[in-house]
Amino acid sequence: MSLEVATQDCSALTEAQFEEFLTIEGSFTAEQFAKAGTDWVLCTLARIDGKLHGVTFSTLERIGGTPCVLLGLMTIKRTAKRDSVLKGLMTEAYHRALMAFPDEDVVVGSRFATADGMEAMKAVTDMIPTFGHRAVGEERAWGRRLARRFGVDSTYDEKTFIVASGGQSGFLDHESLKPEKISPEITSLFEGVNPKKGGVLIVHGWTMAESLVKLGARV
Repeated sequence: MSLEVATQDCSALTEAQFEEFLTIEGSFTAEQFAKAGTDWVLCTLARIDGKLHGVTFSTLERIGGTPCVLLGLMTIKRTAKRDSVLKGLMTEAYHRALMAFPDEDVVVGSRFATADGMEAMKAVTDMIPTFGHRAVGEERAWGRRLARRFGVDSTYDEKTFIVASGGQSGFLDHESLKPEKISPEITSLFEGVNPKKGGVLIVHGWTMAESLVKLGARV
């Protein structure tokens, strides 16, 4: 298996690439991919032996002066190789952050419709929301900031970090190979999320500068 991951500007995407995105057969339509292409700055493609297995639309920016990696839309083909694809896409995101924000702690944020996608966040620290932890102050403030940035603040609940409806213009679309190993604590965070109504959970965490050096290293 040869996994190749590359990033380009969304402005350089072609019609043929947008058509290719549909071959992943994930949760998104052609219209949603087209919107992501205008809403986000970077597009990362993951290929195995030349065939597309994953795509991420993202941006690196500062919110209130704090460097952020915002994953606007990610989808991964449902094959036995999807864990490797997820790891490759996240490594590329961390590498881009390392290049853009060397020696800085970075916030990583995205939307999730199911607990499966949370596998992408396993490397972050101080993840919010977290089971058994009542978020306060700056933690809630980050939830509000991300809800506004994702354009889903109209139905956002800052206590639960849940967007009740209309939140699925983009999210992290991944199905776990081993759903039975997803912890009950993670699953419980999604009890109030209704994907059929477009509900999502907004999650963020931190990558410390010293960790980012390792997470963003290209092998």
